[in-house]
Amino acid sequence: MVLINPNTSTATTRMMTALARRALAGTGLRVRGVTVSEGPPMLTDPAALRAAAPHVVAAAHQAVTSGDCAALIVAAFGDPGVPELRGRPDAGPGDTPASGPRATPGPVPRPEPVSRPAPAPPPPLPPAPVPLPVPVVGIGEAAMAEAAEAGRRFGIATTTPRLAGSIAAHVERLGLASRYTGTRFTPGAPERLAARPEALLAALETAVRACVARDGAEAVVIGGGPLGDAAAALQERLAVPVVAPIPAACRQIARLLGAVS
Repeated sequence: MVLINPNTSTATTRMMTALARRALAGTGLRVRGVTVSEGPPMLTDPAALRAAAPHVVAAAHQAVTSGDCAALIVAAFGDPGVPELRGRPDAGPGDTPASGPRATPGPVPRPEPVSRPAPAPPPPLPPAPVPLPVPVVGIGEAAMAEAAEAGRRFGIATTTPRLAGSIAAHVERLGLASRYTGTRFTPGAPERLAARPEALLAALETAVRACVARDGAEAVVIGGGPLGDAAAALQERLAVPVVAPIPAACRQIARLLGAVS
């Protein structure tokens, strides 16, 4: 299977590929990591998520074409490109015609004798998404589905406060809003925090504990592919399930391919 890193950091690709290989040990599934060729170096806001999606789609189709790809994981918590790779892109604002009273038919008025420039032609429509012939799993959707199993209420702890609205919208699209207790964010710039592993772990632990104690979460998702090691460390300290997105996606892929160890 192929793991696609939607940001351009090859070091992050290596880290997440190693996490996936550990999660799939004993299943017989091999993992190949792929880094997108262009796009943002880190996905910390909605614009970066949108910018990453077409590069994920291109990398995914290339991976399938090159062979040795029985399934594909999109390894960013916002799951950029996943709807397109399934051939079901999310409808955006403006896709639905505006409602309102229809105009009453009547005589066509004569145009005023005023010279006006010709309207510009409409932009060409983008090509229709082509679904991949292999399973596609986003790490965000997999982690949230696992956290919500058996009706559990779940929260999210992560480092990217500028993605608060995108995370809430993603929960809604997945039909999990009734079980969602909210997201707690670590303070400070995520780029700086990522460079300090001990500080990152401490900040995430504070956020996870707040999800449980203040919000009533019965499980907590760590919102980020590269945060898998932190999630494993936090699970040893906490009684509630702490869900790491990449292992969750790997477990889902293993079930889909019938390769559960």
